[in-house]
Amino acid sequence: MDNSTQKMESIVSLAKRRGFIYQGSDIYGGLSGTWDYGPLGVTLKRNIIQLWWRIFVEERDDMYGVDAAILMNQKVWQASGHVDTFTDPLVECSHCHARLRADKLDDPNKCPVCGKEGTFGEARQFNMMFKTNVGPVDDESSISYLRPETAQGIFTNYKNILDSFYPDLPFGLAQQGKAFRNEISPRDFIFRSREFEQMEIEYFVDPEKWEESFEHWRQQVWRWTQALGLPDDHVHELEVSESDRAHYSKRTIDFEFDFPIGREELLGLAYRTDFDLQNIQRVAGKNMDYTIKGTNRKFVPHVIEPSFGVERALMAVLSSAYTEDEINGEKRVYLKLPEHLAPVRYAVSPLVRNKPELVEKARTVYEALKKKYGAVMWDDNGNIGKRYRRQDEIGTPYCVVVDFQTLEDDTVTIRHRDTTEQTRTPVSEV
Repeated sequence: MDNSTQKMESIVSLAKRRGFIYQGSDIYGGLSGTWDYGPLGVTLKRNIIQLWWRIFVEERDDMYGVDAAILMNQKVWQASGHVDTFTDPLVECSHCHARLRADKLDDPNKCPVCGKEGTFGEARQFNMMFKTNVGPVDDESSISYLRPETAQGIFTNYKNILDSFYPDLPFGLAQQGKAFRNEISPRDFIFRSREFEQMEIEYFVDPEKWEESFEHWRQQVWRWTQALGLPDDHVHELEVSESDRAHYSKRTIDFEFDFPIGREELLGLAYRTDFDLQNIQRVAGKNMDYTIKGTNRKFVPHVIEPSFGVERALMAVLSSAYTEDEINGEKRVYLKLPEHLAPVRYAVSPLVRNKPELVEKARTVYEALKKKYGAVMWDDNGNIGKRYRRQDEIGTPYCVVVDFQTLEDDTVTIRHRDTTEQTRTPVSEV
């Protein structure tokens, strides 16, 4: 087993053991491509989502948030091209009948499931959208789909935002939410799954100035990866060739990350031109023009789209944070999470749990910190060394210990995760 595979297995094991991420429906044998988030995982996930919203919506004057419905009129997906083109190549093994993505086979002549050779026929295109019917009648008119991306919900609300706010150009619409893809071969932990969350922006620009906006968002992507604590040398820009770009894109940069599973796409930045708004104008018959204020100049805006996956960001954060070192001859595993992302910011403990005065004082400190920061854990289980190791594994930056000296001078011991150094600090300063 190579080091990367071993690291990935260690991260998956820690995630389950410590309550970050569980296999979906695990008690019933699981459901491939689905994952459940435990108490620490959901907090880490929310911290990432809230950080994104703060950076790209709350701190900007040119961004408007929306939250479109997951189920939409089927015409949305017909106009966007998803009904006809949102496909992956599917092959089936003639021996074990496993269905696999043709473009992900290491050996196109050998089934990775049963090991038989020469078992695949011709690849056929498989549409990855989950199809459903809306209402009690099951016919063509009631067909809808679980959205495979959040972008179309933004485009369908473009005109609503114009009518309500008429913002100055350029401006963006941002959305976070669930998306669903019926992946043929979900794989690599949460990297490729059937249910996931996206954070997407459609930034509407003057077609004559798209390159300026594209460069702005390229720099903003780097700001984002740095805010996640990802090392710059693990993030790479891949200029996607015309033959590999999506049908709507005139320029695309894939930002890739050095995951333990290899260098894979973390997020994308695309110049979608006016493809989507023109489709809406053609199919819905609604005018998508934007008129520059104070002029007679009007045009259908072009779009820059930075598209972020929550789970891939979370997996990159865990991969970067997972660290092994040695303390006093013993192996230590800890998550070197940025403080603003850590699901637990402080863990508070009495030095020993059988001294009521220590416990009472520790509870007072815990309640004060809990009220101020929220992300605070009470931990009095086991000896102090075991508590430190447990908090290290979940990425808690600081352990606050109330000991006998606290009763004398109202100071506590603060133990720092990354260095394991301990300092004395007055309770009032904590």
